[in-house]
Amino acid sequence: MLPEIKGRVAWVFSEPNFDIDLVIGVANIKVREIETLKALCMKSYDADFAEKVSKGDLIIGGENFGYGHPHPPAFRALRAIGIAGAICDSFSPGFYRAETCEGFALIECPGVSKETNRWDEIEFDWDEETVYVKRTGKTLKCSKVPQKTKDLVSCGGMIGYIRDKRLSK
Repeated sequence: MLPEIKGRVAWVFSEPNFDIDLVIGVANIKVREIETLKALCMKSYDADFAEKVSKGDLIIGGENFGYGHPHPPAFRALRAIGIAGAICDSFSPGFYRAETCEGFALIECPGVSKETNRWDEIEFDWDEETVYVKRTGKTLKCSKVPQKTKDLVSCGGMIGYIRDKRLSK
């Protein structure tokens, strides 16, 4: 079952080619301890970010979001503090592949970074593939979400997907 994608915009990374490692700091990409990652999460952007985030909040990004090497600690930190997904103009292919294999909802929605502000309430409709922005009343058309991505997200990632496929035989 696909998760509900409905929450507040916790942050808007509007710049193109955002390197996801900056979420925790490039010097920290080898950190694995989740409590340390949570403490580092977004400190250079907003010192109290982790305390302001509610479970289900979302990240908005610009073009080619996740550019660079897809190191997992940054998004492990974001998931651990409650971020439910990322809706971006477009994603870096390596980042997209890595995070969808973890079961994380990544939605491509051209123009979303210009149509949303921090703390806007938004909702993604899996069937219509649209994002609704409550503040403006606008509905944005997203790129088609590949069925494999939906399967990975609904199974909680690659391990769940493989288990599901093996059990269905």
